[in-house]
This record gives sequence, C-alpha cells and structure tokens, in this order.
Amino acid sequence: MTETRTRPEGPAAGVVNPPAAAHGWRAIPVGDVGLPLLGLVVALACWWLVTTGFGLVHPAALPPPQAVGDSMVERGGVLMPALGITTLMTVAGFLLSAAAGVLIGVALAASRHLERMFAPLLVAVNAVPKIALGPLLVVSFGWGAKPVLTMVFLLCFFPIVLSTATGLTTTPADLAELARSLHASWWQSFRKVRFPAALPQVFVGLKVAMPLAAIGAVIGEFYSDQPGLGYQILQYNGIGETATAWAAIVLIAAMSIGLYSLLYLVERLALPWVRATTSAR
Repeated sequence: MTETRTRPEGPAAGVVNPPAAAHGWRAIPVGDVGLPLLGLVVALACWWLVTTGFGLVHPAALPPPQAVGDSMVERGGVLMPALGITTLMTVAGFLLSAAAGVLIGVALAASRHLERMFAPLLVAVNAVPKIALGPLLVVSFGWGAKPVLTMVFLLCFFPIVLSTATGLTTTPADLAELARSLHASWWQSFRKVRFPAALPQVFVGLKVAMPLAAIGAVIGEFYSDQPGLGYQILQYNGIGETATAWAAIVLIAAMSIGLYSLLYLVERLALPWVRATTSAR
C-alpha cells in the first residue's frame, strides 16, 4: 500500500521570502544616481591621469581638474552670472525651435506637396555651417540676444521637424484603422490617434536638439556682446587663463546635462504609457 504525502502549504524548502524592506529598497533606482556618479569619477580620474599622472598634455592646453576647480571658485562671481545668461539663451532658443519645429513637422506630414516643396530647402539650411553665419547674424540683427537666439534656432529646428514628421507619418496601422472604422474626422484622428502616437518620436527630436541648443548659444555668444559662457571662454582664453576658460566649458557641460535630464523627466511624466508598451532594458 503506497503512502500518499501531500506537500505542506507555504514556501518551498530552502526558499526564504525576502523581507518587505528588501522589496522597497529594490524599487529604489539606485543605479540612476550611482552609475552617473561613477562615470563622473572615472572621467575625472582619466582627466587627472592625462594631465597630471602621466603628463601627456601640457597644462596650457588642458589644465588639470584641480586647477579648473580652483579657477571656478575664484572666478565664480563672473562665471555664475554668465551661466545664467547662457542657460536663458539656451532654453529660450530651444522653446522657440521646438514650437516652430513641431508646427513645420505637422505641416509637412499633413501635405505631401508641402513636403516635396520645402524638404530640400530645410535640408539645405541645415547643411550650412552655422559658425559661418555668426558674423552675418550680428550684421543682420545687431548686438544683443537676437543673433544668439537665431543661432540656437538654426541648430535645433531640423531634428525636431524631422522627428515630428516621421512620427506623424508612421502611425501604427491598427490605430489608423480603428480611427477610420469609427468615422473620425481628420482633426479627431490627429488629436486622438496620430499625434499621441507620434509623441515618442517628437521627444527623440527634442532630446537630440537640447544639446545642440547649448552649442548654438555658445557659438552665438562668440560673436555677440552677450556676456555668457561663450563670451567668457574667448575672453579668458585670449589672456592666457585657460583654466578659467575650461571652467566655463565644464559649466556648459553641466548645464547641458541638467537640461537634458529635465527634458527626460518631462518625457517620463508626459508619456507614462511608453515604457509599459515597449520592451524595457
């Protein structure tokens, strides 16, 4: 007679349920903060090795990180207001290019004739070296913020236009068919289906354009009287204070990282369904 044994209810032998605190700790995105800091430490270590540890680069060309940090502290009264000016020019020009780029992208996606008419012109404008336009912009618009904003706009608008038009012309077939089956008008289909489906692509263009906005602001300040970080780079490099010039470059990089991270956060909050409907890494 065989004996029937039933497995007792509860966790299997040898398997320990993690405490509730462990689940909460696991949910905290530690890598979102720790890994970027680790990357920063590695970059600073490589910088120090190249300039100080092995002496591969002359300090006049690339000062060591400690010299750049000292200059940033000493010249903080000049660099911090310059950072504010450059940040303002970057954000203002980016917002202008985002608004115009999305509208142009919508127009190109709505009409094939408009796309064929103006797409080559947009490519031609984007292909022009923007640094060559700097003196011409000052002559055209005069001193002040207008040349800087124009330079930011010229660098940023093309990727936004391209991503918007691409997103609107690649609506998933099942969503387009659903809108047609419900007899939705063009505006209803655009507002409820096509534009929401295109938003991930739009944000790709915006994230590409954000660092370009900082580059455009700095290039514009090279030729204008705006006392931003680009202006300070030219001034301090001209008098041989390369450490201060590199301090301004580091501030530009930090500003770009901050603005890009803010845009990434806006994307996460505005498009919560994207991560739920796409494969996660």
